[in-house]
Amino acid sequence: MDQEKSYRITKASTPPYPKSDYITGAKFDQRRYHQGNGDMWPITWGLDGHLYGAAGDNRLSPMNFWRVRGEPQLSQKSQQNAWFADLVNNLPVDPITYCRRPDVDATMGIKPAGLIDVEGCMYFAVELQNYGTDPAFTRQENVCGWIITSWDYGKTWNTSATPTDFFTGRLSSVHFVQQGGPGYRNAPDEYIYAIFPCAHDGKSYWENGDCILLGRVPTKHIIDREYWEFYIGCQNEKPIWSKDESQAAEIFTYYHMCGEDHISYNAKLGRYILGNYSFLDDEGNPRPNHQGKWPDSAYRSQLTLYESKNLWGPWKLFYQDDNWGTYGDYQPAFPEKWMYNDGKTMFMVSSGTYDDYNFTVQRLDITTGNGN
Repeated sequence: MDQEKSYRITKASTPPYPKSDYITGAKFDQRRYHQGNGDMWPITWGLDGHLYGAAGDNRLSPMNFWRVRGEPQLSQKSQQNAWFADLVNNLPVDPITYCRRPDVDATMGIKPAGLIDVEGCMYFAVELQNYGTDPAFTRQENVCGWIITSWDYGKTWNTSATPTDFFTGRLSSVHFVQQGGPGYRNAPDEYIYAIFPCAHDGKSYWENGDCILLGRVPTKHIIDREYWEFYIGCQNEKPIWSKDESQAAEIFTYYHMCGEDHISYNAKLGRYILGNYSFLDDEGNPRPNHQGKWPDSAYRSQLTLYESKNLWGPWKLFYQDDNWGTYGDYQPAFPEKWMYNDGKTMFMVSSGTYDDYNFTVQRLDITTGNGN
């Protein structure tokens, strides 16, 4: 495919959410900084003060684990970054062991999903996947997800901490909410929280899904499935939880335009930040990135950013880019550690095709108003 191809900037799908009256402006720095290699990059703040992340599809491995040392350069005049991504483990999970199922891709069927450090223990949610079975709307499908653990910051892993069918169906992709500071020591309560991107057909997809569900579990029982419970709604403005996953309510809905997203808490603003992506065709219609053969399947994406006082919403839109990335970027995340200036400067980590296919970092500055 001609890498100079450009898309008509046509109107894309409009998110079904009101504009934020609290975050009234958002501007990205034009520069992007790149290190490492690969994509997806769930990231967490380790107890030792470093950031840790995982990547897929790189270094002849479907999934590996990285440490990120240092912090971004805050000076707008600087052309240098002040952080470094180091490979810690090139193969946390051996794909030969897990990619023998007929519904899983035989070589690249393991991908990173979510990551969180709790008191020095890394809980790493991974997923088995294939590259789609519906020819009319081919999305990368997540088949199941489970959690592996490490007490040495990713050098070694207990790959059997939970069974591979720990989560299935629409819960197959587990993304831990980033809050609580290094090692989760400033957590708001005794739970960790996770979101589950999924679709209305009862499955989970990497791109162009429909909605997000919310779950929680006590920090001492993360790998005990019976302790997990799911948000089913609010009563008198208080969340209601149930262990019956079939009752789980959608906390975010954007039909055919919901990606495998991440949520982080901006403590200075008192807001949760949600970044969403999905892929579009030339006319602005939803078109999965895996619709067609590579490299012709590379299409633009839409980036939308939201804020909310609560994990379950209501969410309000504060940024929209209908032509995000060189050929479509994906999986935006905002590390807690990289929030500055009273929360009004954040750094977004993302992935993308071609020149953005690595640990991509871009500065975001926001302005706030008096809204609630």
